[in-house]
Amino acid sequence: MSNRHLARTIALQTLFAWDFNGQKDGDIEHLIADNFANFAPNFDDGGFVKNLVIGVRDNLATINRYIVKYATEWPLDQITIVDRNILRLGIYELLFTDIPPRVAINEAIEVAKSFGSDASGKFINGVLGALYNDEPEIQTRDNKEEIEAAKIEAENMAGSGKADGAGDDGEKAAS
Repeated sequence: MSNRHLARTIALQTLFAWDFNGQKDGDIEHLIADNFANFAPNFDDGGFVKNLVIGVRDNLATINRYIVKYATEWPLDQITIVDRNILRLGIYELLFTDIPPRVAINEAIEVAKSFGSDASGKFINGVLGALYNDEPEIQTRDNKEEIEAAKIEAENMAGSGKADGAGDDGEKAAS
């Protein structure tokens, strides 16, 4: 399990407990500490879990509006606590972080497959996919990241001398 995936799992467990217990803000730091102690005592995530959890909490009203908008068949209080909080994490990452949008969506789906019902992955994918498709700034961020990755790849290839067809295959073909 990757470090970020583990961190998202701890964030989900924290948000689940926070939501289940009535969203008492004073509990959130304690819940984060307890989840680290119980599930990853030697794991140092550099504050990623806390940033996710506090970010969701601080933007909860906005995030919930997006859930209501894109999960049209389900009133917010009828979505399972697990799925609701996976959506909150995914929406937070899509709207309020610089995490690549496709990574945020894929991670949310994977967490849903691990912790939700058989249908959770498809449900999460549908809601986050609809948000992605309707929000041009998310798509633009995704496209910028792809362009930057392609530039880096091209620079690396040019630096290795393989961008112009040189290298083992290019030399053999030329002889």
